[in-house]
Amino acid sequence: MVTVLLASCSTTPPRNVANSCEIFREKSSWYKATKAARKRYGTPIHVQLAIIRQESSFKHDAKTERNYILGLIPWGRKSSAYGYAQVKDGTWDWYKQKTGNSGASRDDFSDAVDFVGWYTNVTQRSLGISKWDAYNQYLAYHEGHGGWKRGTWKKKGWLVKVARKVERNAKAYAAQLKSCEDDLDSGFWLWPF
Repeated sequence: MVTVLLASCSTTPPRNVANSCEIFREKSSWYKATKAARKRYGTPIHVQLAIIRQESSFKHDAKTERNYILGLIPWGRKSSAYGYAQVKDGTWDWYKQKTGNSGASRDDFSDAVDFVGWYTNVTQRSLGISKWDAYNQYLAYHEGHGGWKRGTWKKKGWLVKVARKVERNAKAYAAQLKSCEDDLDSGFWLWPF
């Protein structure tokens, strides 16, 4: 029983990142965190999950690729993006300042989904993109609000494909949650523990 509890709190990615029900059965605290972000900001759980999956594959310490000099010598990273939500330093500082969550950490899942909820809420208010629109929310997430307004993503075919993938994953997560959310809410899936 102790092993099961420790495994659910660990920072390893879920075994099946393609199934929201299995993710939350394995990581019960993640379900509570995504519900809290949904309650606070109105961002659907399936959109939160789809963005986190795309950004880090649920790895708490995900970092961007390294730059190399002459293709051999490691020289810094492509950006300061870090953690579950792959948030850059400046954007993370903005979030902490605006929310008062000064102790937030990018490698803490509950802080990461709170960030995603906050950012998608700001996106809806400033750009008019529905929090349920995983495709456009992801484009604005990736490009920033200014980039989305300027349409920088329109010249990035690869990014449009990635945003469609986020949209598909969000739809799959939503359908899966319909089949297990009652059990997750009731805590029945924890029985007999």
